[in-house]
Amino acid sequence: MHLAEVTSTSAAVAATRSRTDKTTLLAGALTEVAGGDPREVEVVADYLAGTLPQRTVGVGWRSLRDLPEPAADASLSVLEVDAALSDLKQLAGAGSAAARTTALRDLLGRATAQEQEWLVGLLTGELRQGAGDGVLLPAIARAADVPEALVRRAVMLAGFPGPVARAALTGGSAALEEVRLEVGRPLRPMLAGSEPDVATAVTGERELALDLKLDGIRVQAHLDRDAEQPVRLFTRSLEEITDRLPEVVEAVAALPAGSAVLDGEVIVLGADGRPEPFQVTGARTASRTDPAELARTTPVTTYLFDLLHLDGRDLVDEPAHERWAALGDLAPGLVVERVSTEDPAVAQDFFDRVVAHGHEGVVVKDPQAPYAAGRRGAGWVKVKPRRTADLVVVAVEWGSGRRQGWLSNIHLAARGDDGEPVMVGKTFKGMTDELLAWQTERFLVLETSREGHVVHVRPEQVVEVAYDAVQTSRRYAGGVALRFARVLRYRDDKPVEEIDTVESLR
Repeated sequence: MHLAEVTSTSAAVAATRSRTDKTTLLAGALTEVAGGDPREVEVVADYLAGTLPQRTVGVGWRSLRDLPEPAADASLSVLEVDAALSDLKQLAGAGSAAARTTALRDLLGRATAQEQEWLVGLLTGELRQGAGDGVLLPAIARAADVPEALVRRAVMLAGFPGPVARAALTGGSAALEEVRLEVGRPLRPMLAGSEPDVATAVTGERELALDLKLDGIRVQAHLDRDAEQPVRLFTRSLEEITDRLPEVVEAVAALPAGSAVLDGEVIVLGADGRPEPFQVTGARTASRTDPAELARTTPVTTYLFDLLHLDGRDLVDEPAHERWAALGDLAPGLVVERVSTEDPAVAQDFFDRVVAHGHEGVVVKDPQAPYAAGRRGAGWVKVKPRRTADLVVVAVEWGSGRRQGWLSNIHLAARGDDGEPVMVGKTFKGMTDELLAWQTERFLVLETSREGHVVHVRPEQVVEVAYDAVQTSRRYAGGVALRFARVLRYRDDKPVEEIDTVESLR
């Protein structure tokens, strides 16, 4: 298959809002490569999901600022691109940076303008084509004529859709049933739903567990003493970060097991035992510079809350209380603080205590639930304090993909010391189709100028947003930014003069 066919399918998927049409387009592309090279099936599926089969190839934004002149005609095949990116990933050592630049420019120079734009999005993780699990997994099932439930479970255990598409289209249901948890290969993490308060999550009808919810970095740890690399660490997005956290590797390696897969969180704590701001932990786990020194000066503390495999036995389908008991026996000193109760008052007291200590909240868990990899459900429910702010919109960005044609991402500002609006963040979350249509009409009336895809507006429309936290920021003049902001409602009843101040956010 030519890369142009993938990019055309990607563009068509991005241009439609219909999930049915998206699924049909994706299934058609997968059907076209079925019966050919199995590697091609895998690569096309990953590309249509917006993911790199290689995960990373050592290319960042800086390498993609100055693109070569695009080719006039499409000639690249999917497998040629895959091979070129695999070669890029292998480059290391003296002279590798220059060699990577040359190889990257050679690849992009053979791509058309549309292919260049698409490849840049793929390499940077910024590809917006609306091909998430909700449409891609049904497309794999349709193309392979297999039950969708089998595809979903296989993707949960394999982590990425490419290998599952390959199994489905080359071996059908039998091949999908053979997909198992593999130590050393990350599986998708179980995700939590949410409730606004403890009373809603803990009703007194049955006993539930409440875990301390840390505002750190989710880490999946794999231990295999027979492997060349006995301990491997993966993030929530399945990125490997083993070499960045030597103190976590040491803690996992000390566990009395031959093989294990553990789910947990790492976080930087202050001298008083209180958590440092998320940015500190985030910066520590993102840094590749002298991990041993960082482990000494800015160590992370390891907390574990689930056990998915132990010495040859998969535990994902076992009830949570059995997994927790095994985890307690294996790593008693690393288990996150947990309270089991059916009493809403006890649950509320635990919530109040952990929040007062600077933590993010709690996760309410069903002791009978299996580990539902990759899914949100009733098995885990997070409860966090809801913080809100009234801010003013100063600009809006045109949407892409399903939001094409609507003004979507809003720029939020608080009131500065001089009374003028000071930007403190952006958000496109919490918006229904009806709200998108309303705000598109509203902000075009307030438009003052345009800059690319950004529409600047008069600072007149007040919006109430919820957010998880405030963090320091070098991007915004006020020195702060809202974390995980989401729209609650637009407030026509509130004048701009009464919006929250930058100082109050600080």
